[in-house]
Formats: sequence, C-alpha cells, structure tokens
Amino acid sequence: MITTLPGLYLLSVGVVKPASWIFGWSEHIVCSIGMLRFVNLLFSVGNFYLLYLLLHKVQPRHKAASSIQRILSTLTLAVFPTLYFFNFLYYTEAGSMFFTLFAYLMCLYGNHKTSALLGFCGFMFRQTNIIWAIFCAGNVVAQKLTEAWKTELQKKKEEKLPSIKGPFSEFRKILQFLLAYSMSFKNLSMLFLLTWPYILLMFLFCAFVVVNGGIVIGDRSSHEACLHFPQLFYFFSFTLFFSFPHLLSLKKIRSFLCLVWKRRIQFFVITLVSIFLVWKFTYAHKYLLADNRHYTFYVWKRVFQRYEIVKYLLVPVYIFAGWSIADSLKSKSIFWNLMFFICLFTVIVPQKLLEFRYFILPYVIYRLNIPLPPTSRLVCELGCYAVVNFLTFYIFLNKTFQWPNSQDIQRFMW
Repeated sequence: MITTLPGLYLLSVGVVKPASWIFGWSEHIVCSIGMLRFVNLLFSVGNFYLLYLLLHKVQPRHKAASSIQRILSTLTLAVFPTLYFFNFLYYTEAGSMFFTLFAYLMCLYGNHKTSALLGFCGFMFRQTNIIWAIFCAGNVVAQKLTEAWKTELQKKKEEKLPSIKGPFSEFRKILQFLLAYSMSFKNLSMLFLLTWPYILLMFLFCAFVVVNGGIVIGDRSSHEACLHFPQLFYFFSFTLFFSFPHLLSLKKIRSFLCLVWKRRIQFFVITLVSIFLVWKFTYAHKYLLADNRHYTFYVWKRVFQRYEIVKYLLVPVYIFAGWSIADSLKSKSIFWNLMFFICLFTVIVPQKLLEFRYFILPYVIYRLNIPLPPTSRLVCELGCYAVVNFLTFYIFLNKTFQWPNSQDIQRFMW
C-alpha cells in the first residue's frame, strides 16, 4: 500500500542507527514511533532555516523593515497549517519539503550539480518532486530568457521598430522571440551547459519509469493518472484561503471587476472553458468518498455533493483566485511565471485524489516568490495560521471516533 520511494525510511535508518551505537539504546527505543517522528522534527528545523535563506535570496533587501518582514514570513511559512501538522507524524512531507527547498536554494546560488543531487533526494521521498527539480532547471532557463528578452526590447526601442498590434499582440511577440531564441545553437548550447545536471536527472527518471512500468510503486490501482483539470481550481481556492491577507481585499476585487468589464469577451470565454472543464473532468476518488478522517471528505460531502450546481457556481471564485495569484506574481518575469504554472499543472492535474498535502510544495514556492507583504498582513496571516493549527491539533487529539468494523481509534486530520 506504500506508494512512495523509501527515502524517508533510508534516512531514518541513517539517524536512528548511529543513535543506537552512540547511546547504546535498544532497537525497541530507536525504532519507536517517537524516534521516527523525531526525524521529521529535525527536517522541520531545517525547513525553517531554508525558508529564511530562500526569502533572503529571492527577496531583495530594499529597506530596513524588510528583515522583520523576512523573519515574519519565515515563521508564517514554517507554521503553514498543512505542513506544520505533518511535521509531528511519520509522513514524507517534511523531508520532501526539505530536499526540494534545498535544491531550489542551491539552484539560486548557481550550484546546479548539488541542486540536481538534492532534487534526486527529493524524488526518493516523493516521485512527483522530479517536477520541482525540473522547475529548478526552468528557473535557470527563465533567467536567461528574461535577460535576452530585455536586450531584445531595448534593441527594438533604439531602432524604433514598429511593434505588433492587435489582440494577443504580447503573446505573439513572446512566441516570436522564443522561436528565434531556440533557433540559435549558441543559445541552446549555453542552456545545456547550465542545465545538464537536471537533464541527466530527467534521463534517470525516465529510466525509472520504463523499468518500473510507470511512476507509481505499490498500489497502482488507487493512484491512476488522469486529466483532473479542476485540481488547478482547487489549488487556486486553497491558496486564496491561506493567503487571503495578500490576495483578498476590496481593492483587488474592484480591480478584478474592472478588468472583467474591460475584457468581458476574454473572461466570458475563460468562464465557458472553466465550466466545461468542471463538467467533463471532475473526478471523485474512492478514498475521497470513503475516508472520513480527512477534512477533504467533509469539504466534498458538504460543499460539492450537496447540490450539483455548486461546482459550477464556484467557477467565478476560481477565476478570481487564479487572477489574484497571477497578479501577485507580476513582479516575476513572464518566463518565470510560465515555468511555475507549467510545473504546477504537471504536478497536480494528473492526480485523481483531492488531497491538500499535494498542494503544500507549490503553495510554499508560490508564497516565497510574491513580494514581501506589509508587516500588518504578515501578523494577520500568522495569527490565522496559529488559530487553524490550534483547532486542528485540538480536534486531532480530543475528537476521536471509531469505525463500526474496527476497534482502532480514528482521528480527524488534514
């Protein structure tokens, strides 16, 4: 039934075995539930430090207050409810996050061989982490494309060349630029020399898929890939909920409504396409319908299953959430955004099961890359996270129940 590679178990042996040698502890002690969960607590400490380093690297130091904002942002992300909860259980989330963030940090420092090696470690914790190793390569490519794009724009400005006009003119200009850039052997060879460790990792992953007969190990029947497009909408809603101090305001809503009115034809088409995707590609996994320990069971039962029309009525909320997320990333280049959303799509859309744990990594990477919010919003966000964490732990510890056919104690969890 275990469907992930044994990265967590191998690393746990690497921690508990030396402990038994050094302290003379018995196997009963070193392989106890408490000791195994302690491995994830070590990862959570590492994640806190990595989050701070990443914020320091990603966010430019532009004013004195930014150091306070970085510390608050680090603390807020470290206690992000779905991640924080699983730090105390023997799940792969903490280790998966650690190696992926470490790979991203090494990528930003230009140490790509180390980044690819750490990406492999992340893959050993969860197979889909290979996408975030590719994201690191995409980060390098996006940086080079952005530099070349700025040079191209400056050149056209100096030569006063006529710009392309009409609908989708910006898209057409970027497409023409990408075609011209990719036709240059010099450009391609430069990108290859920068990203070859990630390319090698990708070849190793492809070899694994061929030998294994797929990406899933263990119980494949419960983890079949499909085109579950509404997963994007669920992720947008999840991000809007947990980042509401940054994404939801009267000013944002007014700006969105003005944009909808200004580009009503485009938004009408987007709405129709979204409704079609919800209609034709909504799936309910058997675990989602049967496992009443998880909050997603109750979200699905009390929101989506109560009335059939609800999933269509939520489409405007999905569109607003998606626009608000994209708007908050406008400080990043168009090529970085392209890489991020392609990776996001690749990670979550093939998943049939609606599971909040799948959203942790893309959420944290998104949150790291938005501009540092004001201190007041960070305090609000941190306070809300603290309340959610208190409630989830209280419910987990005190509101237990039993299934009719089992004597085991069951607990509510993410």
